[in-house]
Amino acid sequence: MGSAILVLSWPILVESFLQSLVGLTDTVFASGLSDAGAGTDAVGGAAYILWFIGLVVQAIGVGATALISRAVGGRSIGVANAAVGQTLLLALLAGVVVGVVIFLAAAPAAALLNLTPSASAAFRTYVMINAFGVPFSSILFSGIACARGAGESLRPLWSMVAVNTVNVLASWVLAGVDLTVARVEEGEIVRRTLLANPFPFDLGVSGIAWGTVLGHMVGAAIVIRMLARGTGGVRLKRSRLRPHWPTLHRLIRIGVPNFFETLGMWAGNFLVILIVGLMGGAGGGTVGAHFIAIRIEAFSFLPGFAFGAAAATLAGQYLGAGSPALAARAVWICTFGASLLMGLLGVVFVLFPHELTGLVSPQAVHLDLVPPLLVVTGFVQVPFAVSIVLRQALRGAGDVRAAMWITWAMTYGVRLPLVYLLSDVAIPLPQALGGGQIEHPIGWGWGLTGVWVALCVEILARAIAFLVRFSRGRWQQARV
Repeated sequence: MGSAILVLSWPILVESFLQSLVGLTDTVFASGLSDAGAGTDAVGGAAYILWFIGLVVQAIGVGATALISRAVGGRSIGVANAAVGQTLLLALLAGVVVGVVIFLAAAPAAALLNLTPSASAAFRTYVMINAFGVPFSSILFSGIACARGAGESLRPLWSMVAVNTVNVLASWVLAGVDLTVARVEEGEIVRRTLLANPFPFDLGVSGIAWGTVLGHMVGAAIVIRMLARGTGGVRLKRSRLRPHWPTLHRLIRIGVPNFFETLGMWAGNFLVILIVGLMGGAGGGTVGAHFIAIRIEAFSFLPGFAFGAAAATLAGQYLGAGSPALAARAVWICTFGASLLMGLLGVVFVLFPHELTGLVSPQAVHLDLVPPLLVVTGFVQVPFAVSIVLRQALRGAGDVRAAMWITWAMTYGVRLPLVYLLSDVAIPLPQALGGGQIEHPIGWGWGLTGVWVALCVEILARAIAFLVRFSRGRWQQARV
């Protein structure tokens, strides 16, 4: 079992690291633009809109992983092959629809985020360009989910290496920014150029977005080729690309609760980013600071998602083989491993927040606002690991409805109320309701740090909820 967990998790860990590195470098590129504050706020705000893409792709992927892992565990390769074909068909159709929705939503979303005019224009450009790449990213990540369900994680890693290499290089070449590092010395910000950009394109935010699209196009082609050649005994066959309604129904039955789970989380976090936007007046850099802290913290997620993916696959395969005791044991081992590694990264956040921030952005507002956020989140990395792994394990076992209700309850019953109470923001009223604003009832003055304290308290509550659900063992009877 230990060997199986290691084989499944380490490629996903490296893959997730590379993916997080891409997101971080996009933020670094944005902070190096001539209008760095606008670029960082635009890319940061756009990340929440583009997260919507992941909701659909993840829902399809969860259904694919659960169905394929059960089929492989029960030695039903024909069922697994059917699931691969229907997953990619569904991913393509969903990618086209979501891409159109994202394109049309760019302008209204820019207005909601309370950005400066320059940041708003950059935001719309970044989102609209990324909308063209949605069908490719949908195929890419859904195909990777199929491979993971079959127990294959090494070749998806190499596909993501290619994706991330193209993404980073193309974004840097097209954006036209220099790579710099900053630190504070005797109260002054000292910047140093690490690598000057010799290319003439200077497309700014547009270049960063086109780099992402090109990377996902390459990745989609690689994943289709990988599945066509076969992985873990499972193959993509042309005959399986015709609609097969029983298989589609099973994929949708598992994926829909997961979609609504992540939709609820997405909507809640979008409301959080709206509150953060209100803190900075007309932008003010707080959106960028919030997003930079998330980008840095995202590296601590990596062990959680890697072990969580292993837990989801093994839970499905052991249940398919009729061994719920081994499924539970695998999940607990994955939870311990993720908690250990994420806890160590939490210590790094607490001890070196200023150094980490300086590696990402040379902007004074970021060097001031981000370090306290990293210290706060460093103290909850262990419960965060527990919630990530157990949530994915429930999904892999097919217990998606329980994961959905827990996520919704925590997001709207704990996260949002606490964020508002600790944010100190006044809520503006539309002119249709007479204008003006609702003053904050407490006003403790915690600002953005207060928002992160609220987020971390909710993470602790979420970990407890998932721990209780998993310990009761009802996920062992879930039907997929």
